[in-house]
Amino acid sequence: MNFEKQVGESHYSFNKYMDKKRWISVWHQIHEVQKLNPNNVLEIGPGPGVFKKVAATFNINVETLDLDSELNPDYLASAVDMPFGDASYDVVCAFQMLEHVPYEISLQIFSEMSRVCRDYVVISLPNAETLWRYHFHIPKYGAHDFFIAKPQFKLPIHHFDGEHYWEINKQKYPIARIISDFSKIMKIVKTYRVPENPYHQFFIFEK
Repeated sequence: MNFEKQVGESHYSFNKYMDKKRWISVWHQIHEVQKLNPNNVLEIGPGPGVFKKVAATFNINVETLDLDSELNPDYLASAVDMPFGDASYDVVCAFQMLEHVPYEISLQIFSEMSRVCRDYVVISLPNAETLWRYHFHIPKYGAHDFFIAKPQFKLPIHHFDGEHYWEINKQKYPIARIISDFSKIMKIVKTYRVPENPYHQFFIFEK
């Protein structure tokens, strides 16, 4: 299936794209991947290439794949049909990318990610449920966070905004469905929402 390019290169300008919350999510990307001690990593949908550049600083070898030549990916190809053999990469990642295609296509891409990974897949997805974060410090015990979800009677309807086809905790996409559908492809070993940016939810899968 072919998709039109959603955004231009200017979308990724520093002041417009790389706010503090997104920088924190990049920290979590690096943190989760480096713990897996991979020899090689494939990132699907690299955006401005921040993850690859920062990862290289810490000797994490990342290659990228995208359909957009302006992003200068290492491989210009479709994520639905990747030009790699089975188990080509220790870890395969997609950060805030799968929601940019219709849900059923995102599952196809995830299946491809599972095929070309040797050990793990790490992704992040947007979670539309509003969380109110409370941060406090207890002497001798350190800083802690807890969250209260904004009350809502039903999940909101998601309308395609030119970029996102779906988001977690919108109608048709409750978190229970996301976990169930993705778990049919790979085993979830960890999931959490970024405390400083709860719109981003991370999932770590293992073969």
